[in-house]
Amino acid sequence: MSHLIPTDQAAPADHPTPADQPIAADQSTTADQSASTDQPTTCVLIHRGFTMLGEPLFRRAETDDTPVMVVTLGERLVALPLRSLKNEFGIADETADGRMLVLIAEALEFVSGLRIGDPLPLEVCTGEASWEPSAMHLALAATRLRVQLVAWLNAGSATDGPEVNVETLLRLADDPAMRRQVQGAMDRAAEALGLENQAAVVQLLDELAHELAFVEALRDRLLQRVQAMAQKIERIVQTWRGDITQMETVTQVRRLIGIALKDFTRRFEELDAQTGEVMAALRNATSQRTFIRDKRDFLYRTQRAWQPIIDEWDSTGTDFNEGVRALLTRTYRFLAPRYMPVTEWLSPTRPARTKAPVRQMTW
Repeated sequence: MSHLIPTDQAAPADHPTPADQPIAADQSTTADQSASTDQPTTCVLIHRGFTMLGEPLFRRAETDDTPVMVVTLGERLVALPLRSLKNEFGIADETADGRMLVLIAEALEFVSGLRIGDPLPLEVCTGEASWEPSAMHLALAATRLRVQLVAWLNAGSATDGPEVNVETLLRLADDPAMRRQVQGAMDRAAEALGLENQAAVVQLLDELAHELAFVEALRDRLLQRVQAMAQKIERIVQTWRGDITQMETVTQVRRLIGIALKDFTRRFEELDAQTGEVMAALRNATSQRTFIRDKRDFLYRTQRAWQPIIDEWDSTGTDFNEGVRALLTRTYRFLAPRYMPVTEWLSPTRPARTKAPVRQMTW
């Protein structure tokens, strides 16, 4: 097996990857909402080569995030990229094993590892999430939708709607006056949507709130935590006593975090804008669910990639020391391949007929 790669083989610490990598690009959710009943739910591979190799572990490579199969050969762990594995075993794309290897690669966006016999994450089976938001995030999403429904009912009135920040929304959830307005809005919504009664509106709202609760959870776990991380770095900069070389690292980290936060903010704003018109969202519940799940999965993959570096910053103070210096270096190595701006240009040495773009980092 000439393609076997030792897992302890040296590789560049900051292996360049496209923007948003090693997270999969923002694209349609791999699981179709109308998946057929024969959709596999367990990691099953029938080629005898898999059993001959013991108990293989499928995970992503530490160097470049490529999906690989890790096995023990002698006294060493070796990794084989799934793409090479298909060639080694002669597995065609249209076979059951070929389709399963695709599912395994997709599943590794949501779990750290898989073995044969393990259940596949729900994201690749049904489109549902394999994790749960908290009760607070569910209540927050449900209240936000009900406030939007009241705003729809009162459209055109001279009364301004309440400020819908988190604290206000949680207070409104127990406000008797708001509850009365919600009841009236639900009656009108049932008429406008052609539904039989208020209970049908409640069901639609609850289903949509369940999907949006994941967004609220990711807003906390990703956006707000990265914002806190950026603020901590700003405080470190204010008391900086390092040399010029170290300051260059800090400057780049600040810049790259700014780019990341701008991207995260845009994605959450797109979600809020798409689901902000509650009546349109209720009329198009299926397409809204697909849209939300697509964005949810991308943000969840992003949050999983950021989690280790965020955790380190959560437990780090703002006094500059050797620990902070090392953490800044690790943060730069994490951010650079994902958010470093690039400029595409045509090399004058290439034949004019190819017109292939060449990517160059811009500092």
